[in-house]
Amino acid sequence: MNGTVAARRVAYETIRAVHESDAYANLLLPSSITRAGLSTADAALATELTYGTLRRQGTYDAVIAIAADRGINEIDPAVLDALRLGVHQLLSTRVASHAAVNESVELARGAGGRGAAGFANAVLRRVSRDTPGDWMTHVAATARSDDEQLGLLFSHPVWIVRAFRRALVAEGRADELEALLTADNVAPRVTMAALPGLAEVPDDDARRTPFSPIGFRLGGGDPDSTVRGSQGRIRVQDEGSQLAALALTRALPVVAGERWLDLCAGPGGKTAVLAAEALAHGATLEANEISPTRAELVRQAIAGVPLDVIVSEEDGRTRAGNAPGAYDRILVDAPCTGLGALRRRPEARWRKAPSDVPALTELQRDLLDAAIGALKPGGVVAYVTCSPHLAETSGVVAEAKRAWGDAIQELSARDVITALSDADPGLPAQADGSGRAQLWPHRHNTDAMSISLLQRV
Repeated sequence: MNGTVAARRVAYETIRAVHESDAYANLLLPSSITRAGLSTADAALATELTYGTLRRQGTYDAVIAIAADRGINEIDPAVLDALRLGVHQLLSTRVASHAAVNESVELARGAGGRGAAGFANAVLRRVSRDTPGDWMTHVAATARSDDEQLGLLFSHPVWIVRAFRRALVAEGRADELEALLTADNVAPRVTMAALPGLAEVPDDDARRTPFSPIGFRLGGGDPDSTVRGSQGRIRVQDEGSQLAALALTRALPVVAGERWLDLCAGPGGKTAVLAAEALAHGATLEANEISPTRAELVRQAIAGVPLDVIVSEEDGRTRAGNAPGAYDRILVDAPCTGLGALRRRPEARWRKAPSDVPALTELQRDLLDAAIGALKPGGVVAYVTCSPHLAETSGVVAEAKRAWGDAIQELSARDVITALSDADPGLPAQADGSGRAQLWPHRHNTDAMSISLLQRV
């Protein structure tokens, strides 16, 4: 099997696992590439094919339905994935049309035999006869509303399109919706973090990020080798995640002896930043993660920081509820829909539904309430979600303000992040008058991270 054929096979098998077994592409793909022994170039091809197909799945399904003259629910799932992979190559890559068709037909043959191969061949040859622009026109014509048209053209479920619009409207930027949807379909750039006080930007080729003082991007070379050579003190980490941790540690001057808690710590990236900051300022840090598997990832993430951090494995509501008035700073990086990280976890857009939001917001409110109760007077909690959905962000914080009244006050996360940054992050006021900071892929090249700071009076 030559390299490009193997790369397509790896991409196809990863996509199948995502759809058949609810696998996560970002976890499965690297190990699949290693097992297949792909070269650097073929590994890059497998990665692009996998993520590109998953990101644009909604658009490709509309194309397939037109070309096949049948609904995608009438197509065998394994054959459908072969078609999706083929359509991605035909419409969004420079792969030669004959190679895209032939290899995808062979994948369909392996999934469903001769009949499936003939069907796939007919569909893909129909797709290959029109240009990508023509197909976007065909797809747009099937939409029943403006929101559905945006969803089809930019490959987002309609409910997410609407949630994004509402979040942008809250800061007076509704006209940026298409730019946001476009950014979600572009692979994120690799951003690194040098743990404060423990590591420096490694060489002159690295370029510092504009907003996080510990962030940088390599001018070239292999990020993995840089990480391995740092003994855990340099890591790959989105700039938004860096800012979320630093917003807590830099919100107010640290007094030596402070006690900190990372309440929902897995997988540990923000915990590592907190640990380095705690070490530098003479504070102590505890971490909690309810999932044993993710708790182990937290322990691995902080291994490079010479600070004794106890990692507990409890429900965060119980963990904080059993420690009233105990902590000076608490990070609540709450479980959420993850709509802010669709660039790097594209399958999430197809797995989440509006019905997921109420249960999540109830959990988020409970976690934030427990965290506020665990603060000392003057203590600060950072409430963070990797989602811009207003129910998960401003809605949860507003409920906490109503519940706690004069016992808490909000600090301006926007001001804290602006003070951290070399460049003006351009964080406008929110319509609800809060101090919440909302980061965006299309404006900041970060995940759409929401950050709020609340202080116990």
